[in-house]
Amino acid sequence: MGAQLREFRRRIKTVNSTKKITRAMELIAASRIVKAQQRINASRPYAEAITGVVRTVTAEGVVNEDHPLTTPRENPTRAGLVLITSDRGLAGGYSANILRAGEQTTAELRERGLETAPFLIGRKALAFYRFRNRDISNAWSGFSEQPSYDDARAVGNAVLEQFIKGGAEGGIDEIHLIYTRFDSMASQKVVVTKLIPLDPEELPAETESDDAGSGSTGLIEFEPEGAGVLDALLPRYITARIFAAMLDAAASEQAARRRAMKSATDNADELIKQLTRDANSARQAEITQEIMEIVGGAEALAGTGSSM
Repeated sequence: MGAQLREFRRRIKTVNSTKKITRAMELIAASRIVKAQQRINASRPYAEAITGVVRTVTAEGVVNEDHPLTTPRENPTRAGLVLITSDRGLAGGYSANILRAGEQTTAELRERGLETAPFLIGRKALAFYRFRNRDISNAWSGFSEQPSYDDARAVGNAVLEQFIKGGAEGGIDEIHLIYTRFDSMASQKVVVTKLIPLDPEELPAETESDDAGSGSTGLIEFEPEGAGVLDALLPRYITARIFAAMLDAAASEQAARRRAMKSATDNADELIKQLTRDANSARQAEITQEIMEIVGGAEALAGTGSSM
């Protein structure tokens, strides 16, 4: 019984140590969510402004020229997938949900007869594709928790370079963005959106502060005209969209990690309670056994004395 009691106490000590770690990670993730939300709010005015300008430029009658970034290509052959996952684990099913959505999107694109070219952000996506011996030539990592605009620009430039090259030349004909949108501390949702060719109808809805996209577009003059405006504007818009997705993903990652660590802490509490009950039962059984041995020994001595 003594060995069993020592084993229970050792396990309780181990679980207590693990609980301290998960609790600390939960608090750290909670504090980082606040900072991530602040970064999302700080980037929102620029995203809304550039979205309003793009909406105005692509409105019917404003620019009458077809542009590669807004006009679907005939007979597309290859599509790119931008997957934003995490660099670290301990975030529950955060990265797994993104990778699952990527696999579903890949299957849908293949049904359309399109090959896929991945653009991977985060070590989890890189490990997933490397393990399956897939293309990992376009991969970035090391900044999933604190992405910068330069990181988004690097991804955006790679995407645009392949898109301009075209599927017939080994590039891509369209790009799909897959990330986790941060709605609130308790709600995050995996989003699959077509990034380019740009569909004006799929642009984010206007806000009350979005002056560029409201009013009389016929009174606006653009210089340079036509394709020159889109050549200068849309690459910046693509980078802004990717950066906004990275910020959403960073906040979602911390929310998922906080939730996972809270669950681990709660499970540790329950396990400690169960182990404590088992240890008390083992201790009580040990005491009862010792009492029975003492009583038995006393009765044996008493029987020996009376026989003499």
